Amino acid sequence: MTRAGALLLLCAALLFIVECDDICPALRDTVDLFLSGSHEAYIEQVEKYNQNSDVLETADTLKSCVDEKLTPEDKQDTLSALVGQIYSSSLC
Repeated sequence: MTRAGALLLLCAALLFIVECDDICPALRDTVDLFLSGSHEAYIEQVEKYNQNSDVLETADTLKSCVDEKLTPEDKQDTLSALVGQIYSSSLC
């Protein structure tokens, strides 16, 4: 999978937590779980902020896709790029 594809999937996954009051730690935790965590841990994180069955099904599908398609290098590159963006943005 290309890096652009990885970033697109990650951005889609981040949409599940937009209602969080403390967005930066939630983004950081969710990004880390999405890319590096277990499938179950990621779904539990999404469930903290949204219990809609359609959202959970989509999160499950996205996480499965990332786990199957991205290489460890793709995941690390994406994580490095996004963590830098989260901390340098005006959100934090």
